[in-house]
Amino acid sequence: MEWTDDAIILSSRRHGESSSITTVLSPEHGRYAGLVRGGSGKNKRGILQAGNHVRVQWRARLPEHLGTFTCELVHPHAAMVLSDPLRLMALSSSCAVADSVLPEREPHPPVYEGLQVLLNSLGQGDFWPLIYVKWELGLLGELGFGLDFSECAATGRNDDLVYVSPKSGKAVSAGAGEPYKDRLLPLPGFLHGSAEEGTLEDAADGARLTGYFLNNHVYEQHGGTQPEARARFVQALRKTADGSPRNA
Repeated sequence: MEWTDDAIILSSRRHGESSSITTVLSPEHGRYAGLVRGGSGKNKRGILQAGNHVRVQWRARLPEHLGTFTCELVHPHAAMVLSDPLRLMALSSSCAVADSVLPEREPHPPVYEGLQVLLNSLGQGDFWPLIYVKWELGLLGELGFGLDFSECAATGRNDDLVYVSPKSGKAVSAGAGEPYKDRLLPLPGFLHGSAEEGTLEDAADGARLTGYFLNNHVYEQHGGTQPEARARFVQALRKTADGSPRNA
C-alpha cells in the first residue's frame, strides 16, 4: 500500500533513537500519521517543522498499519516566520488545532486549502490575522458546526449585525441584542460582509468567537481542551491589539 500527495506538517515527535512520528494534513488523505526514519536527526528536523509544505509518500504493508513517510520539502513556511513571534504563534496554533480536531484519515480538502492560504499569508502583508479567524470559522463548518451570520436570529433582518448568540451560533442585531449584550459574543464586521477590512481588535474578537465554539462544540464534547499553542496565540493577539491602533 502506498500513496503520494502534497501535505502540510502538523506535528512531529521523537520516536526511538533517531526516528519520529509525524502527522501531516493532505488534501486527498486528510490527517495522517507515519514513521519518518531519521526524522529526529539534524538532516530532517528542519523539513519536519510544523507548517512546512512537503511532498509526502506513505508506504505500509497493510492499510491499517502506521506506515512510513518520506518527505520532500516544497516550501519552508516555518522558516519564513521565525523572526516574527506573533506569526510564528499563529502558524503553531493553526497546525495544533488541525491536528487536534480533524478525524484521522478522513479527507477535508477545504481545510487543507484554507490552511495553505493562511500559511502563505503569514509571509505576505498584514491581513493574516483576519485570514486566521476565517480559517477557523471554515474549520468549524467543515466539522458540522457552521455559524450563521446571514441575518438576525430574532428579527430576520440582515442589517446592523453586531452580536452572535452563544447558544445558536446565529447573528443578532444591535437592537435585538441590546438587553442581552453581556451574554452575547461580538461579531466583527469582516466576518459577515459589512466591512472589507478589519483591525487587530476585530481579529482578536473573531478568535474569541471561533474559540468559544471550538471549545464548546468540539473539545469539550471529547473531554479535551484547546491546544496550549492556540491559547498562547490568542492571548498574544489580544495583547498586540490592545497596544496597536493599526489595521490588521
